[in-house]
Amino acid sequence: MRTLYRNAAVAEARGPDLVLGQSALVVGRTIEYLGPDEDAPSPPPGCRVVDAGGATIVPGLVDAHSHTVLPGGSHWIERVGDHTGELLRVAEDNGELAFRAGIRWLRDVGSPRRDDKALAIRVRDDWVGRDDRPAIRAAGTWIAKTGYIAGLSIQAADGDALQAAVEEQIADGADLVKLYLDGPDPDVAPFTAAEVDRAVAAAHASDVRVTAHATNLAGARSGVHGGVDCIEHGSELDMDLAAEMASRGTYVVPTLAILDSWGTFGATTTLERFTSAEGVARLAARRETAVASLELARDAGVKIAAGTDFGGGSLRANQLAWEVEALARAGLEPWRALAAATWVGGELLGESDAGRIRPGGPADFFLVHGDPLSDPAALWRVWMVA
Repeated sequence: MRTLYRNAAVAEARGPDLVLGQSALVVGRTIEYLGPDEDAPSPPPGCRVVDAGGATIVPGLVDAHSHTVLPGGSHWIERVGDHTGELLRVAEDNGELAFRAGIRWLRDVGSPRRDDKALAIRVRDDWVGRDDRPAIRAAGTWIAKTGYIAGLSIQAADGDALQAAVEEQIADGADLVKLYLDGPDPDVAPFTAAEVDRAVAAAHASDVRVTAHATNLAGARSGVHGGVDCIEHGSELDMDLAAEMASRGTYVVPTLAILDSWGTFGATTTLERFTSAEGVARLAARRETAVASLELARDAGVKIAAGTDFGGGSLRANQLAWEVEALARAGLEPWRALAAATWVGGELLGESDAGRIRPGGPADFFLVHGDPLSDPAALWRVWMVA
């Protein structure tokens, strides 16, 4: 199969400007040519020629915080216990939605276990070689302090158990490991930095990265000082911790659109603490804090990747554009918000081709109408997926 896309703009997300008048020749699943339209090769026999004038080529998106086998929506917690067949069906639906929205990589940061293995690992393996589904990098299941989010996680009572749980996940085939560093007391991390450091060292010895759910400052501090590679949510960072993250190269995945989506529902969410007028006010304050946290991370130079939390929250698998918009509204330049959903996400995954387009690379891109480097809403206007 050969396809020549003629006279498109290209959004590399390395700066605020589109590269205009570009053509791309795709042979099989490889980009054979990407460059000025006037230098494009003549279409080979049997080649499909697409007049892409007025459209923009965008690198395949990376959703850096997802839950592939979960349905999302306002009652997602109730669905975690659904039977295996139903969760695998949900994964297929999510995979189709994501792919058709231009998402080519999913960083799955937690899925239920079945037969002592996280389901996202099974789905990851089932999708290898498919050209109609995103590639998955899966964290296995959540690892939490004993007594907290029981039923959703592997429970660890202390540092020894935490390290053992990390090693168990790696043995199961996890690509990365997810620690849950929120606890019942928001001012106290469930694991100390020293305990986290031991777990991280065990993972890094196997060339596996570690990420941490941390909406609270205490958990984020424990994770960063314990050496995790990424903080998920990071809703309460302070200036000192943001500076520490930047110096260590620790990423953050803010998931701001989750808070926007709860506001869309008025006061109706899975979480009862947001079901009253008082709860709605708390939600607004929480979003304000999360935006301020992102601003601190941005100003400190922290690496910011984009994720929806689909499956584990209100967003759906085809709504990464919503998160890019939320990042831009919170103060990222639009092109940097797109970078968070493309090549920065690829760096977080450790995948050199994820979120990038280049000659000789995989044909992981899609076409939209508009300029997503200045207007993230263009990402909703998907014309076709290569």
